[in-house]
Amino acid sequence: MKKSLIALAALGTLAGAAHAQSSVTIYGVVDASLESVKGTDSLTRVSSDNLATSRLGFKGTEDLGSGLKGKFVLEHNVKVDAGTQGNSARLWDRAAWIGLEGAFGEVRLGRQDSSIGLLAGNTNILGAQAYDDFKIAGTFAGDTYRRADNAITYLLPKFVDGLTAEVQYSTAIGSTRGIASSTNPTVNPGTETADVDTGKTWGLNVQYANGPFGVGGGYINAKRDAVGDREDEGWLVYASYDFGAAKLTGYFNQDEDSADDDKRKLYGIKVGVPLGAFTLQAGVSKVDNVNFAKDAEATIYALKGVYALSKRTALYALATYVDNDDGSALNVGAATTAGDSAHGIAIGVRHSF
Repeated sequence: MKKSLIALAALGTLAGAAHAQSSVTIYGVVDASLESVKGTDSLTRVSSDNLATSRLGFKGTEDLGSGLKGKFVLEHNVKVDAGTQGNSARLWDRAAWIGLEGAFGEVRLGRQDSSIGLLAGNTNILGAQAYDDFKIAGTFAGDTYRRADNAITYLLPKFVDGLTAEVQYSTAIGSTRGIASSTNPTVNPGTETADVDTGKTWGLNVQYANGPFGVGGGYINAKRDAVGDREDEGWLVYASYDFGAAKLTGYFNQDEDSADDDKRKLYGIKVGVPLGAFTLQAGVSKVDNVNFAKDAEATIYALKGVYALSKRTALYALATYVDNDDGSALNVGAATTAGDSAHGIAIGVRHSF
């Protein structure tokens, strides 16, 4: 009897140790706001995701020994305004990947941030929400190739403090820019097809942060058609410096479609000012060759205020104004005609858990 009790106690200890070496975390964001948007017509509505994307996520790690870890992330977009999922074609539309991490770095397989989407989607630096210029301009980084299906991502080991880098390849990235036909099926969501290069993509990014200084850059190359002779290329660079009283960020983005002579360019500057629990950010940016149309231009002005009620809950106000020239029809969630201005104003609350 005593031997049996000792054996059971030993098994319990081992089970507890194994459990301590692995963990699964449930996390999320809930974001909703009341907004008024104006393009050709005006619309007032309750919206989701204007400051941050509402989501429900699961992430886990397991210590496999000898410095090796198993990791996964499953993340789902939730629309708070109507209680629906963000993309009816996907369940885990924000992330669905599994990976291994060790002294060699980290390898991830599955749906994840693209090489340039990782940079644009960082709300602490740039931002790709509905009121942000990267989303409004429809850039590859902030919209078209924001995430990658079927991705193989290698994160390099951290040889230098503050330096991170990754390379990525996708066998079919998934994009609404795929041209559907009998020989070139749509690639949204990304699906591999024998002898078809559509959606095959590679990219990389590098970021460095040291105290108040930060800099980063990324590149992506995506096949647009079945024979692979039409390509999308995008690259993005940014630099920031935190002076304490204000943080200054400058950036430049360029997208190129090999079928068009004109490159779409987005460049701008943001200034963030912390005022205790309140943070104010103002930005202005210029878009050249909107939608790859020669001489189509727009200027985007944005103002953002966030008041932290706690570490998890914040109130916010957003205001974005788009000044279109005769060849541009960019907008903030309400369609407008070329040459007309557009704007949006939102007041909301965001909670993270």
